Amino acid sequence: MIKVSVMYPNGPDAHFDAVYYCERHMPMVKTLMGEHCKYYTVDRAAAAGAPMSNTPYIAMGHLFCDSIDAFQAGFGPHSEEIMADIPNYTNQTPVIQMSEVLVG
Repeated sequence: MIKVSVMYPNGPDAHFDAVYYCERHMPMVKTLMGEHCKYYTVDRAAAAGAPMSNTPYIAMGHLFCDSIDAFQAGFGPHSEEIMADIPNYTNQTPVIQMSEVLVG
């Protein structure tokens, strides 16, 4: 299994609409990717104990797929539509990492 992490950098002018991301963007991605995306999770930086300015990422979304090929098959045909939605919830350019899930 692989995990595709989409991380949104924090910064002084960073904006991230978590409600839109959780209720509209990620469900749209899952619907478009269909069976190629097994499930997804969303993380938001925790402010407890440290100012938000100390966190490198304001939020992260994670897509779990059986393989890189499965991710590409599900995401590729819809990449323009998915990427075009980014300005609806953030002013940040995401950082993307693919990882092999070793323990789940």
